[in-house]
Amino acid sequence: MRVAVFSTQPYDRKFLGEANQRLINAGGPRAGHELGFYESRLTAESVALAFGIPAVCVFVNDELDPLVLSMLSGGETKVVALRCAGFSNANVAEAERLGITIARVPAYSPHAVAEHTIGLMLALNRKLLNAHARIREGNSDLDGLLGFDLYGKTVGVIGTGRIGTIVTQILTGFGCQVLLNDVQRNPALANAGAKYVELGTLFAESDVITLHCPLTPETHHLINRESLAKAKPGVMLINTSRGGLINTAAAVEFLKTGQLGFLGLDVYEEESDIFFRGLSDYVIQDDTSLRLLTFPNVLVTRHQAFFTIESMRTIAETTLANLTAFERGEPLGANQVSVDMIR
Repeated sequence: MRVAVFSTQPYDRKFLGEANQRLINAGGPRAGHELGFYESRLTAESVALAFGIPAVCVFVNDELDPLVLSMLSGGETKVVALRCAGFSNANVAEAERLGITIARVPAYSPHAVAEHTIGLMLALNRKLLNAHARIREGNSDLDGLLGFDLYGKTVGVIGTGRIGTIVTQILTGFGCQVLLNDVQRNPALANAGAKYVELGTLFAESDVITLHCPLTPETHHLINRESLAKAKPGVMLINTSRGGLINTAAAVEFLKTGQLGFLGLDVYEEESDIFFRGLSDYVIQDDTSLRLLTFPNVLVTRHQAFFTIESMRTIAETTLANLTAFERGEPLGANQVSVDMIR
């Protein structure tokens, strides 16, 4: 199939191109796909690039609202392949109404995101970036670099799917007491010593809170003024899941008071206009984002927790496999996004 691939960076071209070539090597020229790469995000302004093309491939910040989906349908697009697990950017009900199939990559490397989560915790706690900056300036002063032992601390994990489970296992290995919250419980974690509790208890007792739940109407702004007020003074908050889980304005307010002691973000509520782009020569208009970066106890990475060799290979291979299955009329199984998944 012809595929319009939006929001592409050089690494997308590399891994998708290599996966496509492996398909061709294994089954001949008709086994692969004709990939057209576009740097722009999919929006109502750029959707014309996909007109007449049966398949579209998108990432987390591409827009799949009713207007864009309607325009895709009018342009004869039949399938949208997400290069990610989440689909909060897609109006699934409208896609189904229009007869557009949405496929995703439900699991690539949960270890990648889990390990990045722990990396944010350690870097914030031990002030590794501050220490590195001092050393580069010839300053070996330790004042202001005091951290704490993770061993023996209480860590709250909200969301115990694949990623949350691995984070819990790592933290248990560190000797942390782990409190869990999820609508679906994982008995294996409870048997290993972690404990499921109500959100109020998790906020009140956790020294560190890390988010690993999907973005839904129920979890939107899960972290807000009310929940932060319930937390331990100086709590560390980590988010490698979805930006909309945190009310960023509330986080800034509680950083200023010290109630929120550390904040580590790999995702951001308004990231679509600033992440995955080189903006060094531009004036960023998002005042909240800029305010966050003024705090010495805030560490922001740009939605890169997934970004490992293993993840990129799996994402590319699964994305192309989804397109191949659709083209052949084969069932997509759990890789197909449906309205039932968001009910």
